[in-house]
Amino acid sequence: MMEIRKMQAGDWPEVWAVLEPTLRAGRTYAFDPAIDQAEAHRYWVEIPVATFVAVVDGEILGTYYIKPNQPGQGSHVCNCGYVVALKARGQGIASAMCKHSLGIARELGFRAMQYNLVVATNTVAVSLWQKHGFRIVGTLPGAFRHPEFGFVDAHVMYRSLM
Repeated sequence: MMEIRKMQAGDWPEVWAVLEPTLRAGRTYAFDPAIDQAEAHRYWVEIPVATFVAVVDGEILGTYYIKPNQPGQGSHVCNCGYVVALKARGQGIASAMCKHSLGIARELGFRAMQYNLVVATNTVAVSLWQKHGFRIVGTLPGAFRHPEFGFVDAHVMYRSLM
Protein backbone atom coordinates (compact mmCIF):
# COMPACT_ATOMS: atom_id res chain seq x y z
CA MET A 1 0.00 0.00 0.00
CA MET A 2 1.31 3.43 -0.92
CA GLU A 3 1.05 6.45 1.34
CA ILE A 4 1.86 9.96 0.13
CA ARG A 5 2.63 12.32 2.98
CA LYS A 6 4.50 15.52 3.74
CA MET A 7 8.21 15.02 4.02
CA GLN A 8 9.60 15.14 7.55
CA ALA A 9 13.09 16.40 8.41
CA GLY A 10 14.31 12.88 9.20
CA ASP A 11 13.27 11.70 5.72
CA TRP A 12 16.05 13.61 3.96
CA PRO A 13 18.61 10.76 3.78
CA GLU A 14 16.05 8.53 2.02
CA VAL A 15 14.85 11.37 -0.20
CA TRP A 16 18.44 12.13 -1.21
CA ALA A 17 18.91 8.42 -2.02
CA VAL A 18 15.94 8.70 -4.40
CA LEU A 19 17.02 12.02 -5.93
CA GLU A 20 20.76 11.55 -6.31
CA PRO A 21 20.82 8.92 -9.10
CA THR A 22 18.35 10.91 -11.21
CA LEU A 23 20.12 14.23 -10.70
CA ARG A 24 23.55 12.68 -11.36
CA ALA A 25 22.30 11.07 -14.60
CA GLY A 26 21.50 14.51 -16.07
CA ARG A 27 18.78 13.15 -18.39
CA THR A 28 15.63 14.78 -17.01
CA TYR A 29 16.45 17.73 -14.74
CA ALA A 30 18.50 20.82 -15.56
CA PHE A 31 20.51 20.55 -12.34
CA ASP A 32 24.27 20.31 -12.58
CA PRO A 33 24.93 16.54 -12.32
CA ALA A 34 27.62 17.40 -9.74
CA ILE A 35 25.03 19.05 -7.44
CA ASP A 36 25.89 18.56 -3.80
CA GLN A 37 23.47 17.37 -1.17
CA ALA A 38 23.12 20.80 0.48
CA GLU A 39 22.14 22.49 -2.80
CA ALA A 40 19.74 19.67 -3.64
CA HIS A 41 18.14 20.06 -0.21
CA ARG A 42 17.80 23.81 -0.70
CA TYR A 43 16.12 23.38 -4.07
CA TRP A 44 13.94 20.33 -3.23
CA VAL A 45 12.99 21.11 0.37
CA GLU A 46 13.74 24.69 1.44
CA ILE A 47 12.45 26.71 -1.54
CA PRO A 48 9.15 24.85 -2.20
CA VAL A 49 5.94 25.45 -0.29
CA ALA A 50 5.90 21.74 0.54
CA THR A 51 7.70 18.51 -0.27
CA PHE A 52 6.03 15.11 -0.20
CA VAL A 53 7.19 11.51 -0.17
CA ALA A 54 5.62 8.35 -1.54
CA VAL A 55 6.11 5.52 0.96
CA VAL A 56 5.59 1.87 0.06
CA ASP A 57 6.02 -0.77 2.76
CA GLY A 58 7.85 1.72 4.97
CA GLU A 59 10.33 2.76 2.26
CA ILE A 60 10.42 6.14 0.50
CA LEU A 61 10.28 5.35 -3.22
CA GLY A 62 9.25 8.74 -4.59
CA THR A 63 9.21 12.42 -3.82
CA TYR A 64 7.80 15.63 -5.21
CA TYR A 65 7.80 19.31 -4.38
CA ILE A 66 5.25 22.04 -5.05
CA LYS A 67 6.00 25.74 -5.32
CA PRO A 68 4.77 28.84 -7.14
CA ASN A 69 6.06 28.81 -10.70
CA GLN A 70 6.78 32.54 -10.56
CA PRO A 71 6.68 35.19 -7.82
CA GLY A 72 4.10 37.94 -7.48
CA GLN A 73 1.72 38.20 -10.37
CA GLY A 74 2.50 34.65 -11.53
CA SER A 75 2.24 33.00 -8.13
CA HIS A 76 -1.23 31.57 -8.79
CA VAL A 77 0.37 28.96 -11.12
CA CYS A 78 2.37 26.24 -9.39
CA ASN A 79 5.24 24.05 -10.48
CA CYS A 80 6.12 20.55 -9.28
CA GLY A 81 9.07 18.23 -9.69
CA TYR A 82 8.79 14.47 -9.26
CA VAL A 83 11.37 11.71 -8.87
CA VAL A 84 10.81 7.99 -8.39
CA ALA A 85 13.51 5.61 -7.16
CA LEU A 86 15.10 3.74 -10.05
CA LYS A 87 14.06 0.36 -8.64
CA ALA A 88 10.42 1.45 -8.35
CA ARG A 89 9.79 2.89 -11.81
CA GLY A 90 6.82 1.60 -13.75
CA GLN A 91 4.79 0.87 -10.61
CA GLY A 92 2.44 3.87 -10.80
CA ILE A 93 4.24 5.97 -8.18
CA ALA A 94 4.75 9.00 -10.45
CA SER A 95 1.12 8.85 -11.53
CA ALA A 96 -0.06 8.69 -7.92
CA MET A 97 2.18 11.62 -6.96
CA CYS A 98 0.90 13.67 -9.89
CA LYS A 99 -2.71 13.00 -8.90
CA HIS A 100 -1.87 13.87 -5.29
CA SER A 101 -0.11 17.08 -6.31
CA LEU A 102 -3.12 18.23 -8.33
CA GLY A 103 -5.25 17.94 -5.19
CA ILE A 104 -2.66 19.68 -3.02
CA ALA A 105 -2.35 22.47 -5.59
CA ARG A 106 -6.08 23.08 -5.45
CA GLU A 107 -6.03 23.04 -1.62
CA LEU A 108 -3.25 25.64 -1.69
CA GLY A 109 -5.31 27.87 -3.99
CA PHE A 110 -3.29 27.50 -7.19
CA ARG A 111 -5.27 28.01 -10.40
CA ALA A 112 -3.00 26.04 -12.73
CA MET A 113 0.10 23.86 -12.83
CA GLN A 114 2.98 24.31 -15.25
CA TYR A 115 6.05 22.20 -15.96
CA ASN A 116 8.72 24.44 -17.43
CA LEU A 117 11.22 22.00 -18.89
CA VAL A 118 9.95 18.51 -19.71
CA VAL A 119 12.74 16.94 -21.73
CA ALA A 120 11.26 15.71 -25.02
CA THR A 121 13.32 12.50 -24.93
CA ASN A 122 11.64 11.65 -21.60
CA THR A 123 8.67 10.23 -23.49
CA VAL A 124 7.38 8.29 -20.45
CA ALA A 125 6.98 11.54 -18.50
CA VAL A 126 5.48 13.45 -21.43
CA SER A 127 2.90 10.71 -21.94
CA LEU A 128 2.14 10.45 -18.22
CA TRP A 129 1.60 14.18 -17.81
CA GLN A 130 -0.68 14.18 -20.87
CA LYS A 131 -2.66 11.33 -19.30
CA HIS A 132 -3.20 13.62 -16.31
CA GLY A 133 -4.57 16.44 -18.46
CA PHE A 134 -1.44 18.47 -19.25
CA ARG A 135 -0.99 19.96 -22.70
CA ILE A 136 2.23 20.83 -24.44
CA VAL A 137 1.85 24.58 -24.82
CA GLY A 138 5.30 25.22 -26.21
CA THR A 139 8.45 23.47 -27.32
CA LEU A 140 11.85 25.00 -26.70
CA PRO A 141 14.22 23.85 -29.46
CA GLY A 142 17.50 22.47 -28.14
CA ALA A 143 16.81 23.82 -24.63
CA PHE A 144 18.22 20.81 -22.78
CA ARG A 145 21.76 19.45 -23.00
CA HIS A 146 21.28 15.68 -22.76
CA PRO A 147 24.40 13.65 -21.86
CA GLU A 148 23.74 11.10 -24.63
CA PHE A 149 21.76 12.92 -27.32
CA GLY A 150 23.23 16.41 -27.14
CA PHE A 151 20.89 19.37 -27.42
CA VAL A 152 17.29 18.15 -27.36
CA ASP A 153 13.94 19.91 -27.22
CA ALA A 154 12.08 20.58 -24.00
CA HIS A 155 8.36 21.12 -23.57
CA VAL A 156 6.41 23.55 -21.44
CA MET A 157 3.37 21.64 -20.21
CA TYR A 158 0.33 23.24 -18.59
CA ARG A 159 -2.94 22.28 -16.95
CA SER A 160 -5.70 24.45 -15.53
CA LEU A 161 -6.95 23.51 -12.07
CA MET A 162 -10.21 25.39 -12.46
